[in-house]
Amino acid sequence: MTQGLALAPVRGRDRIEVLDMMRGFAILGIFYMNLPAMMGPMVAMFGNVRALGWSMADQRAWLFMETFLEGTQRGMLEFLFGAGLMVTAAKAMEPDGPVAVADLYIRRNLWLLAFGLVDLFLLAWMGDILHIYALCALALFPFRKMKVKWLLTLGLLFGVAQFIGGTLEYIDRSQTQTTYQAAQVKQAKGQALTKPETEAVKTWTEKQKSINEGDPMLKKLSKDEAKARDGSFTEYAGFFISTYMMINAKGALLFGIIEAFGTMLIGISLWKLGFLQGKRSTRAYVWALVLAYGFGLTARYVGGLERMTFSPIPKTLWMTQELARIAVSLGHVALINLLVRFAWGKGLLSPLKAAGQMAFSLYFLEQIIGIWVLYSPIGMHLPSGQGWAYVMWQASVVIVLLLIFANLWMRVFQSGPLEWVWRSLAYGRKQPFRRPKAALAAVIPGAGAGDVIRPARPLSQ
Repeated sequence: MTQGLALAPVRGRDRIEVLDMMRGFAILGIFYMNLPAMMGPMVAMFGNVRALGWSMADQRAWLFMETFLEGTQRGMLEFLFGAGLMVTAAKAMEPDGPVAVADLYIRRNLWLLAFGLVDLFLLAWMGDILHIYALCALALFPFRKMKVKWLLTLGLLFGVAQFIGGTLEYIDRSQTQTTYQAAQVKQAKGQALTKPETEAVKTWTEKQKSINEGDPMLKKLSKDEAKARDGSFTEYAGFFISTYMMINAKGALLFGIIEAFGTMLIGISLWKLGFLQGKRSTRAYVWALVLAYGFGLTARYVGGLERMTFSPIPKTLWMTQELARIAVSLGHVALINLLVRFAWGKGLLSPLKAAGQMAFSLYFLEQIIGIWVLYSPIGMHLPSGQGWAYVMWQASVVIVLLLIFANLWMRVFQSGPLEWVWRSLAYGRKQPFRRPKAALAAVIPGAGAGDVIRPARPLSQ
């Protein structure tokens, strides 16, 4: 380690409160999106949303989640991951910056990858994001000095590529729809169809059948899931792990890495602009909120309504999906930065700080609760397919309990249990765990007094 350089986690006053609030909001909110897969049936996650339940309340709950939440909690975490690089690499930004910073950064993310594999193969959570973020992080470090305009350009490439591809698909499907409708008119009149019209009828019919009945792969998935959810520990865990392998065989891991890496680059640029950490003007956040929500929420709401037709009509979401996800994620960031500028808003969001400070531990707790406590054959074994409205209610209860737990925990300890393990492994030495007595007395009157231990000026979070 470079002489005179003291690397230590960021704690106390050195932490940026608004980032902790965002992290807490994101890590708790992501449970709304993960619980449906934990509850099952899994086919609801692969297009057949009606399989989970489709009452009027379910439809409204699904549309709300699709519009406001889907992918945006992940988007915020990706923004914050990019910002975290800038906090960690602050010293390395100086001329002749120490190698110790890069060493710590790589070591932290190799351990993060290990934790992600534990989440995947021991807790059997097929939707783990930690291994994806760790793989992205190992390639992210060299981009810390890139100019904002290039970070944004590279970060938006995936969304732009999806927009172009979606536009071509939209045009193709529109032509198929027009030809199909013309063929229907001719069939009603008993007229013979041309070859293009016959092909359009076949294509449209097959797509409609796939929407209504599902493809053979999803039918097999449903049978395997039904058996696993009533089976042994091994069968249950094996089903989730095999589902992860199945979706990765179709390119899900590569897709996830590309999406996350681009959004992390945007996160670096937002940090450099001072947008994430609340350094912009109130007017800037208002405009960002209006524009981001205006485009993002509108595009996602329209896309949700298109999906609710359960018809192979051309869909605008093919074009807007990724750009709208980024926009709504940005809108969430702007909204939180606006709220903390008011005393009532800061008070409202302040409980999220504790959740943000132990987000790593809460993420694992969500898997344990959702997969193993609530729905596994060795846990409560609650029935699947209870509906989207039920998901929102159940997730809300768990989130409130986790929020209370986080605030009680952080009164006594400096970090979450897994944060402590991760940091100790990354720094190669045991990190402080309990709060010093004087700090403890500040949050719990009567807890004791004593000198506050002040570590060397920290450089990383």
